[in-house]
Amino acid sequence: MTLPVSDYPALWLRDNCSCGDCVAPGTEQKLHGITDLAPDTRIARVEEHEDAVVVVFAPDDHRSRFTHAWLAAHRLDAGSGTRPADDRSEDAKNLWQATDLADAIPTGDWPTFQQDPVARAAGLEALLRQGFFLLRDVPPTDRAVLTVAESFGYVRRTNYGELFEVRVEDQPTNLAFSSLPITPHTDNPYRDPVPTIQLLHCLVNAAEGGDSGLVDGFAAAARLRAEDPAAFDLLARTPVTFRYADAATELSATRPLIGLDPVGRIREIRFNNRSMRPIALPAEQIAAFYAAYRRLAEILYSAEAQLTFRLEPGDCVVFDNTRVLHARTGFRAGGARHLQGCYADLDGAYSALAVLRRGSLESNGAA
Repeated sequence: MTLPVSDYPALWLRDNCSCGDCVAPGTEQKLHGITDLAPDTRIARVEEHEDAVVVVFAPDDHRSRFTHAWLAAHRLDAGSGTRPADDRSEDAKNLWQATDLADAIPTGDWPTFQQDPVARAAGLEALLRQGFFLLRDVPPTDRAVLTVAESFGYVRRTNYGELFEVRVEDQPTNLAFSSLPITPHTDNPYRDPVPTIQLLHCLVNAAEGGDSGLVDGFAAAARLRAEDPAAFDLLARTPVTFRYADAATELSATRPLIGLDPVGRIREIRFNNRSMRPIALPAEQIAAFYAAYRRLAEILYSAEAQLTFRLEPGDCVVFDNTRVLHARTGFRAGGARHLQGCYADLDGAYSALAVLRRGSLESNGAA
């Protein structure tokens, strides 16, 4: 279907001209600013072509070419509440319960992931759509987790360093470094920005217990919204402060448990009971907040929500820390269990996947 140019405001079209005078070649970066365009920009005339239209604007007499495909991809549905695409929001995700993935955990093997662009794209697609993927056969050696992270992005250094050791310590500064069970949570909610990808690589797991669990936080929030819209709204608009401190570090960030984008889609979960500080609300609102908080926790902690599996030496799980909560069962402190973890960022994964897709199109001869 060919859309009439009249469906698009003249100034919008002029600002999005992609000719060589308006966009730097090879960069898609505009060479003009909004103040360079006349506020009374209007369409002087339109020239129809087979696959495109050429628009001549007044008062600057600039000529712009727009393909029908481009216009269709950027159609403006006036009055219908146009929702811009957001790959980070729930609209772009495949929400799941544990039973949905019990026999279909997105899994690959590290040698193939390294060498095969198709396998690497499949793993990144799973990370960005399902929220995680599992790599087998990563050498259970020191710092191998960093090599995995660097295969699709950049390591996010924190106060823990490039990587952190998940093993029992005599005087742990974090419960992760003990043998205690840990309920589903997102990591580092006290940071702004929060690390958006987490990797955990198993070096040793000879302990009794210590099984891993993942929960789709977007699915849990969507369920709360369906069951109790008022509770969902309260958690989405109430700022919560998270804090972490040790001898060398003091970090805090204030955000809602459920983060929404400007049009109301679920975009982020911050859930970590260990680092939540006292809620700052009028006394008469506290009971309602705690009821909503409890209900979200009940959904997150439910058996149907949590996908449970055991990491064996060489396994590396990669997950979206803004969406997928992770957990661990307790284990015998005397049993050897050693994971190494690190953080990365989603923009690196999105970029890597886009480049892989671009290469696939080019290799197939697509325009």
